[in-house]
Amino acid sequence: MLIAVLERLLWSSRRPLTPGTRAGVGAAAILLFFLAVLEWADGDEPHYIGLMATAPFLAAAFAPWRSVLVAGGLATGLGTVFAVMGGARGQTTLLNVIGIALATGLAAAAAAVRQKQAERIAELSHLAMIAQQAVLRPLGPTVGGLSIAGRYISATAAADIGGDLFEAVETAYGVRIIVGDVRGKGLDAVRLASIVLGSYRHVAYDRADLRAIVADLDRAVARSVGEEDFVTAVLVEERGGTLTVVNCGHPAPLLLRRGNVIPLEPPSPAPPLGFLPSVKARVERLEPGDRLLIFTDGLAEARRDGRFFPIAERAWRLLGHGTVGDGLASVETALVEWVHGRLDDDIALVLLEYTGPQPGGPMPSWEVGTAPSTPARSAPHDGGSPPRTPLPGLPPDRPDAGPIQPSGPRSTRTA
Repeated sequence: MLIAVLERLLWSSRRPLTPGTRAGVGAAAILLFFLAVLEWADGDEPHYIGLMATAPFLAAAFAPWRSVLVAGGLATGLGTVFAVMGGARGQTTLLNVIGIALATGLAAAAAAVRQKQAERIAELSHLAMIAQQAVLRPLGPTVGGLSIAGRYISATAAADIGGDLFEAVETAYGVRIIVGDVRGKGLDAVRLASIVLGSYRHVAYDRADLRAIVADLDRAVARSVGEEDFVTAVLVEERGGTLTVVNCGHPAPLLLRRGNVIPLEPPSPAPPLGFLPSVKARVERLEPGDRLLIFTDGLAEARRDGRFFPIAERAWRLLGHGTVGDGLASVETALVEWVHGRLDDDIALVLLEYTGPQPGGPMPSWEVGTAPSTPARSAPHDGGSPPRTPLPGLPPDRPDAGPIQPSGPRSTRTA
């Protein structure tokens, strides 16, 4: 009852008490109760008054400075009571009571500094989270002829902040997706991720070839980072049921088809963005119902007792059913359970499902056959520009790339 009265007198805010405040004051009250019982049982001569100075410091570890004053005031009052009951013989008892009061002041000052620092950290984390949410726009539920979902899993409980990135846009050349991972963490990583995404959102509408997009992004990264910084990335294009993948030092996407999981490894390895990657494309024919998981290395490198998370072995069971959003939720649940809730790196996940050819959608030149080809129509977008005029002798939908030879219905080739 005394604690409640003192708390009401000293706590001027009308907001409810936080769990930290309750924990700090409660721990200090329990300690003082124990010391009071011990002092009472010890007799008239006070011996444990000095130990009551620990109560305000215990409260300062959790509670704000006002609550520390509550605990310190209660400790000083109890010390004074036992000093008077014991006759206050000698200077030692008096000094102990004065020491409790001084300890209360010091503990309150320490609590004020801690609280100010905690508020600043929380504000910075909140601003960083807002900045990243502005950079990473939500995906889905559909883009073009694809069902798509994106998910960001932060390794830091305090804030969703990191350098993993993803984006999906519908262009005149089909649906284009990027998933990347910036080396490093924190605001510098968010800044570089915003540069990559800003450049991608511009050139994805203008370049007819993914390799040209890679060259543009590489220049953007090289202008913005030091010699040891880089960005791994995988770029995916779906056009008329044909999937094109280029990989710049990134984990290979996983293609899920009729119970099988196929890693789409690149024809030849390429370095990350920032290191002049020379990429070769991998091309696959999609079937309705195919799903593609694109992820950053935080998923591939998540481990428990030295064992990596078996994403390839579990991919179909986790991702092959329900909606694409349900699939990503299942992966996150299984991952958190695997690592016992402790992740070492942030993770970006994108899961897409090919639902079948889209009527009137962009068609690759190698799918047109002998039918007369028509210029690709520009899909609505923000800040994009229409495709450029084709060069003489080149297909209308690939103005800056050479013709691609026909391939079988499920062939894999390099471009």
